[in-house]
Amino acid sequence: MHSPGRTAVLLGLLFGLAGTSTSAVTVALPQLSDQLGITAATAAWIVSGYTVALAVATPLHGRLADMAGIRLPLTVGVTLMGLGAVGAALAPSFGVLMVARVLQGAGAASVAVLGTALISARWSGEERGAALGRVAGVAGTLSALGPLLGGALEALGGWRWSVALPVVGLLAIPMLWRGAPGGGSGEPVDKVGALLVAVAASGLVLLIQSPSAGIVAGSIGAVLLAVGAPAVAWWVRRRPEGFLPRSIVTNVTVLRSAFAAAAVPASWFALLLGVPLAAASWGWTPLATGLLLVPAAVVGFFSPPIARRLLVRLGGRRTIALACPTAVVALLVAALGGVLESPWLLATAVVLVTIAFGVGQPAMISSVGAAVPGAQRGVALGIATLVFLTGASVGAALVGGLSGVIGVPAAFCLLIALPVLGIVALLVGGPDRVEPATAG
Repeated sequence: MHSPGRTAVLLGLLFGLAGTSTSAVTVALPQLSDQLGITAATAAWIVSGYTVALAVATPLHGRLADMAGIRLPLTVGVTLMGLGAVGAALAPSFGVLMVARVLQGAGAASVAVLGTALISARWSGEERGAALGRVAGVAGTLSALGPLLGGALEALGGWRWSVALPVVGLLAIPMLWRGAPGGGSGEPVDKVGALLVAVAASGLVLLIQSPSAGIVAGSIGAVLLAVGAPAVAWWVRRRPEGFLPRSIVTNVTVLRSAFAAAAVPASWFALLLGVPLAAASWGWTPLATGLLLVPAAVVGFFSPPIARRLLVRLGGRRTIALACPTAVVALLVAALGGVLESPWLLATAVVLVTIAFGVGQPAMISSVGAAVPGAQRGVALGIATLVFLTGASVGAALVGGLSGVIGVPAAFCLLIALPVLGIVALLVGGPDRVEPATAG
């Protein structure tokens, strides 16, 4: 793990496995719901629950890395991701399956934040941009192949094989342990701050999912959000160096980059869930749906050089500004494809959103990493990734919660508001903040 290219490929594969935990599972949801005796809307919770855990745990891993170094939390997280996949595959009931998926998401969060923190800590300048682009490209390719892999595994052994796919990540643990840096500040983790963030984020997703989950889930979500959001703000004021450091959450560049870029995974996860749901309603098999999305995987493979050139020429902020309109177009094309029952339009939409993700995610990381001192990079990337992946959970929750009420195409249309707001966020404020470049 001393080569930025090889390190990026390994981390991209792990990040991609985290993505396939959604994309490979969505195609198997109809069979899963039939075998477990639950509705399709209830089955969609295994996607929303996973993405919520993924989002909420990211700043925790960032804080742990600042305290103990990258090695331990990264290897523990990958282990938890793999063991959670095994638990999900063996789950005898939906309740056990949900617990395993939440644990899996909490572990996968380590890859999302610590992989990029590792690259940002070791390399700078064009090398860093190239490595981040490759991470996003490999991750996007594998995630886009998720429906095909999930469909093939479902055809071979049922839905349990599809949810077990991330167990492959356990093979990377020896390399991560040898190559990831240890050390750290030794500062304790702010447990209260972490709990308050989890309460607020969980409340948001429960509230969004309430159209399909019911009034009880919606009421619980509203209470959690109403209590959690003000509590987070109060705790940040009381503990300015706590779980959400005030210097980070008031950094305009960090917030602007994260909130604008969050619209991209919202669109991406929405399509990775919505397209298989639409195809299943047409009578398509999971394997056929997977084959439909192969072009997106091919495009994802070629996105790293595109991201690298854009970051060099335009910088992070302008690159995100290109990703958001691309996501808008992707959602419009997907909505039209759903209305016309056109598989080709749906495939085109996933290609477009894969391009947006392939350039938007490294652009966000580049902007955030350059806007804070090296000592704060882990927590800054953790907070930014929290916002970024909360966007993913919102996208999945909106489609999972509303598709059964207003239909998949209408849910896609509603989601257009998120990348539009992302564009607006990029127009607010002055130039991006840039800290002096350092190697570590």
